[in-house]
Amino acid sequence: MTRNIVILGCNGFIGSHLAQRIIETTDWHIQALDIANHNLTSLLDHERFHFTLGDITKSHEWLDRHIPLADVVLPLAAIANPLVYVQDPIRVFELDFEANLDIVKRCLKHNTRIVFPSTSEVYGMATDSEFDEQNTHFVLGPIHKERWIYSCSKQMLDRIIYAYGKHHQLPYTLFRPFNWIGPRLDNVFEKNANQSRVVSKFLSQIVRGENIELVDGGQQRRCFTYIDDGIDALMKIIENNNGCADQEIFNIGNPNNDFSIAELAENILSLAKHYPKYLDKAEQVKITHTSAAQHYGAGYQDVSARVPAVHNAQQKLGWTPKVDMQSALQQTLDYYLQ
Repeated sequence: MTRNIVILGCNGFIGSHLAQRIIETTDWHIQALDIANHNLTSLLDHERFHFTLGDITKSHEWLDRHIPLADVVLPLAAIANPLVYVQDPIRVFELDFEANLDIVKRCLKHNTRIVFPSTSEVYGMATDSEFDEQNTHFVLGPIHKERWIYSCSKQMLDRIIYAYGKHHQLPYTLFRPFNWIGPRLDNVFEKNANQSRVVSKFLSQIVRGENIELVDGGQQRRCFTYIDDGIDALMKIIENNNGCADQEIFNIGNPNNDFSIAELAENILSLAKHYPKYLDKAEQVKITHTSAAQHYGAGYQDVSARVPAVHNAQQKLGWTPKVDMQSALQQTLDYYLQ
């Protein structure tokens, strides 16, 4: 059966990779909406890819037309940048919570299945050795630590979607990406790219010959997941064979790629020196230190470690991450620096 997939925020990192995989490997049709399309140029003329330039907060007629006809809706439009959480928390709340709540309610109205991107950040500062979807407590900081508005917005939507599913039969799946990386993560050549997510930030600093700044020594640990592994899981969730993903929550991460931010910086800098065009600049780069307050502002608070338990995805989706950290970084740098 041909499926109709609605992807909101399709031009973003996850959306563009998902759209590419769908077009290349299935006969599904995609209705896509975003405020830009530079990551989708290879798909724009494809007969099964239908793109509209628009904003989910304003394109109400488009949503009214396409959500009732969709088999699956993926609302991927969100701000996922820690610096913005601190500097413009209201903007984060308005898009990540309010605008996406509207999408959830539209799906409920038409009984349309929603596959919603939660986040590893919902677990906050939990102290478990690995974060489990069913048992790990969510631990957020005080109100003046504005960094948590993203986590809190996503967590509340998780709870709303769960409640709609349990009490009003909304068909849903929640997935929680753990530090997905790869091509198109961000534009590292943009002026403000050194304020973006950590892999993009370090690459941006290298291509400019600027020092890499480690916040609080870079001792925080993260588990990095290559985008192809993440999309493998997403495809299984969308396919939903025998209802395997119905009303489920899945951590999608790679617990084997557990590295400190300092180790990440050292690995990226070392790899960058193998690209002749950037060798001179990479040789100039030093790894320096700054405080969280200096880098992000007083509203920031960090997490020391974030390791996903992935047994639920392994058992119910038959999914296991395959790409090791070296390969993930190599393929990411090839995209940007070759």
